Amino acid sequence: MSDIKLYKLGDSGAIEVNGQSVSLEKSLQSLIESNLETLLGVRFLASEFVTDRDHGGRMDTLGIDENNCPVIIEYKRSANANVINQGLFYLDWLVTHRGDFEMLVLKRLGEEAARSVEWSSPRLICIAGGFNKFDEHAIKQMQRNIELVRYIKFDDDLLLLEQINSVSVTPPVLVRSSQPSSKAKEITKYTTVSEYLEKADQDLTDRFHALKDFLGNLGDDVQEKTLKNYFAFRRIKNFACVEVKPQDRKLLVYLKVNPDEVSLEPGFTRDVRKIGHFGTGDLEVVIRSDDDLAKAMPLVEHSYHNA
Repeated sequence: MSDIKLYKLGDSGAIEVNGQSVSLEKSLQSLIESNLETLLGVRFLASEFVTDRDHGGRMDTLGIDENNCPVIIEYKRSANANVINQGLFYLDWLVTHRGDFEMLVLKRLGEEAARSVEWSSPRLICIAGGFNKFDEHAIKQMQRNIELVRYIKFDDDLLLLEQINSVSVTPPVLVRSSQPSSKAKEITKYTTVSEYLEKADQDLTDRFHALKDFLGNLGDDVQEKTLKNYFAFRRIKNFACVEVKPQDRKLLVYLKVNPDEVSLEPGFTRDVRKIGHFGTGDLEVVIRSDDDLAKAMPLVEHSYHNA
């Protein structure tokens, strides 16, 4: 069933804790939905969300992630369920009905969240007790943001989530929508992070790519996503968000590190828990030189393990 083993260690030795990953009960879906931010970095919007009458669909879980991207979560409840194709069916509906989604975000999370929806990278997360090699091969051919997450329940109070495969792409923005979207009306007013990188001098560009290579080499599960204001690096959740500041010849890196656990150094590290910023993370790291980059690497690695 699984190559992951869990043991309780006691005076009498190691005792294996049996894991269960046969079928996904409704109670487990409810547990995941009630802990979405902790487990997946996703804010909950709706359960069993019904699409329009012509479409005739019902999405298991609908949410918005920490990068403000729409997220559909589908659960594979039986071995023969074609959860990936089903999820893609809903994903196509979602990106062509932006107004419906933004209205839901408005009702649940408020006006600011509705204005901030990032439509360049909608995601599909499929959760199941297991996937086969055909599932893993199929998502590589689909050119969509799809993640396969395996779960195992141990006893009554332990849950393991393992991302076994993912594909991360930035598809072209679709223009058709059943309702006018605030994003469709918006005229770009801001320089994107990709444009900032193009304006950077050679030293800053080289430093960014050195950081990017370090982040990508932390593990096979690292995914990079280019958003409007920053580059996000994540496992199941973000662990580093990088802004490029060519005018100041620096990189700003936001990490999932508790500022209380590190010695803050003025001009290099800063507690931003009460300071607004793009991306996610409570610790800001400023990289202006190769020495700064070298000093930042242990903090980046710590954030990776935290995620």
